[in-house]
Amino acid sequence: MQFITVATEGPVTTITLNRPEVMNAINHAMHHELQAAFDGFAADDSLHVCVVTGAGERAFCAGSDLKAAVADGHRDYPKSGYAGLIERFDCPKPIIAAVNGLALGGGFEVALACDIIIANETASFGLPEPLVGAVALGGGLHRLARQIGLKQAMGMILTSSRMSAAEGLRLGFVNEVVPAADLSAATARWSAEILRASPMSIRASKECVRLGLAEADVEAAMKNQPHYPAFQAWAASEDAKEGPRAFAEKRTPVWKGR
Repeated sequence: MQFITVATEGPVTTITLNRPEVMNAINHAMHHELQAAFDGFAADDSLHVCVVTGAGERAFCAGSDLKAAVADGHRDYPKSGYAGLIERFDCPKPIIAAVNGLALGGGFEVALACDIIIANETASFGLPEPLVGAVALGGGLHRLARQIGLKQAMGMILTSSRMSAAEGLRLGFVNEVVPAADLSAATARWSAEILRASPMSIRASKECVRLGLAEADVEAAMKNQPHYPAFQAWAASEDAKEGPRAFAEKRTPVWKGR
């Protein structure tokens, strides 16, 4: 990997966008490196949580590297879309964005594609693509409207506004804001809280929320959830048996993640 780093500690893998000299802007090669990194996380049954962050103190990701795009002419994205993430609709494992500065354009879209956003106090967010004659086509328009509501999203999108971390928390697309020095610890805390539970239950829960939102109503979602792949995997898993057994035996469950 030339433009990202991947580090694993136990069941947690951390993918770091590593071009701090250009605020971690994403070039063509980086898209494909990210695809490979997320593929590796998704395929490894021993990995249960992924953290995405940026190198340096200025930015999580400033979006696409427009200078590189003009110079090399590459426009193709990997199979899971921008950054190998924004069209990755089949990964039931939780992904956390640890936002350490600017998250603009495609960088904001990457964060919105994650399940949880933890931001430091210097973070800011925006979709400024119209200011350079572009459109935010990496899912940001659709995810933002669904995550904070139509009017708030349209106000942010149509004015190309940049929102602070505190404003993101108020609007609801940020889960927690912490001092810059505490971002790593806060991310570890969120990961640890997720890891207390059965990985199979977590995956089923994430998938039920995601697929259920596409159903016509709650009745349809509840009727159809037994057919969701992660739900079926959980129902047949060792974890589904271990949880009640451990509770009855008054001991801490030993999750197998299968």
